[in-house]
Amino acid sequence: MATYEDLPAELTTERLRMRRWLPSDAAEYRGLWIERDPRALRRIDAEGRPTVDDIRGWLAGNPLAAAPGLGLLPIERRDTGEFIGYCGLTVGQASFDEPELAYELARRAHGHGYATEAARAVVEAAARTGRRRLWATVRAWNAPSFRVLDKLGFHRSGRVTEDAERGDSIWMTRVLDRDR
Repeated sequence: MATYEDLPAELTTERLRMRRWLPSDAAEYRGLWIERDPRALRRIDAEGRPTVDDIRGWLAGNPLAAAPGLGLLPIERRDTGEFIGYCGLTVGQASFDEPELAYELARRAHGHGYATEAARAVVEAAARTGRRRLWATVRAWNAPSFRVLDKLGFHRSGRVTEDAERGDSIWMTRVLDRDR
């Protein structure tokens, strides 16, 4: 396995700040689970799990924190400090050497360009880790994510993971500019 630089502990853009997770992010993170599309993989189950306490425990153990060159970072607006989602790199359905770009925003934050802004910062940081290519998997029904990835220079790889229940996952990819 190759060695990569760490994803920075904090990334800032004109309007956003991405940082490490705090246990106090648990309620907002759970809020993302609640409002997910019913076709999404991870949602709140019939027993109300995960609870805020469950998520607080995960965040205290920091499973979403950056491993070498990886990590999901919460996104907050710089002007208000409001939590609006997360963005980062994960193995996901990809690999350690060619990770997956992942992002999710609260519905109240949709339509303002925040996903593109945060993901662009992560893609640029990914290039600095030494990675050469990124992936993103998007459900065929998720038109807004396709628009974000298109703006970031991702293209369809031709690979599709079929899922009749939740919708096919379309594999998008982007070669990274190593001169960043």
